[in-house]
Amino acid sequence: MSRKGNCYDNAVMENFFGHLKAEMYHGETFTTVEEFTTAINDYIHWYNTTRLQQRLKGLTPMQYRSQTLEASAA
Repeated sequence: MSRKGNCYDNAVMENFFGHLKAEMYHGETFTTVEEFTTAINDYIHWYNTTRLQQRLKGLTPMQYRSQTLEASAA
């Protein structure tokens, strides 16, 4: 963690929760906590395994991490 008054640690999570709220939560109605939990878990799975990112050269985050790990192991 950074020193007191330094907000850089929160930037990544704030960005993620902004995407989560905009893409999964707004405009949706959940009748049970289990339904809401399932929707969040599904979104996190999609976010990490299916979502393509231009800044990652058109790869998903998992593909990019795997590619980086393979390159560093070689």
